[in-house]
Amino acid sequence: MRILHVMASRVNGGAETYSTDMMASLHGAGLEQVAVIPRASIHTGSLASAGVPLAGSVLDAPLGFMRRRRLRAVADAFRPDLVHCWMRRAASLVPKQNVPVIGWFGGYYEPAHFTVCSHFVGVTPDIVRHMVAKGVDERRAFFIPTFPTVDTAPAVDRASLATPADAIVLLTLSRLHEKKGLDILLQALVGLPRCVAWLAGDGPLEADLKAMAARLGVADRVRFLGWRTDRGALLRAADICVLPSRWEPFGTVMLEAWAAGTPLVAAASQGPAAFIADGANGLLVPIDDVAALTNALRRVIEDKNLEAALIARGAADYGKDFTRDAVTQRMIALYRRLIAEHSTAGTPKRTGAST
Repeated sequence: MRILHVMASRVNGGAETYSTDMMASLHGAGLEQVAVIPRASIHTGSLASAGVPLAGSVLDAPLGFMRRRRLRAVADAFRPDLVHCWMRRAASLVPKQNVPVIGWFGGYYEPAHFTVCSHFVGVTPDIVRHMVAKGVDERRAFFIPTFPTVDTAPAVDRASLATPADAIVLLTLSRLHEKKGLDILLQALVGLPRCVAWLAGDGPLEADLKAMAARLGVADRVRFLGWRTDRGALLRAADICVLPSRWEPFGTVMLEAWAAGTPLVAAASQGPAAFIADGANGLLVPIDDVAALTNALRRVIEDKNLEAALIARGAADYGKDFTRDAVTQRMIALYRRLIAEHSTAGTPKRTGAST
């Protein structure tokens, strides 16, 4: 199989990380690929090291029509069996193809922006239902979850992050964005005097969150770590992983916590509510509820039996459905199916949103 991937986002986020992790995993499984991603992406180095051919110059062009022209040249030279568009911007650049074109939905996007796509992949069943409700033929919409990439490095030395060895570390792994609910965690920290919060990520709210921590009197117990690639090492050093998002279509952080053996407390946004069984593989609290988040974190801190149960069930759920190999094989199986259907039936009718 020859797969052309297009991921045009310049943001450092979970979707961008997962897309490139999948490309590397597919390369390891023997697929022939070309990846069109921004040359400035933090992921180009890892993809190049893995041996994935890159065509980042496509996105250097200053105007959209020039990028589309360059992408057409790459596709004509590579002659892919399938094109995989990672999110909306990628779909806007891909010219019409005589092969299957997948539009990947990491959230509740509008299918109307994916008119070039013949097939669609959503990371949750609810996102797939959203696609269908917006006009996508249900026969061309598929659910494939993400997988986490958790490094195997030893736990981070707490002293390196100015954190006492006996502190209770609450870790978030997300962009510093309003939808991530990090302000709720800072407010909860007021009622948890033994806790230190590690905020791993970058984003537009960093200055606001630092100012808020100072106003709340917790600045000395908050560490802003910036964008990190040692997520597994951070999780192993933390006591609880916190996902307080107001809006989280999936939340690969859940899987990372389960894989690393770190108990998880999350707000009941879309993804966490769909995959977390409250009290079994994590604790769920209402969105924007400071008191509920504080109480849930206190429960995990004080009840070691609960902590152990959350870790055990999370590990079991991760091993059953969300390992890198399991998810990669599901993607490969879908590629094979779509390519085979195309070769026997000819070019499928484009079935994006009805207009």
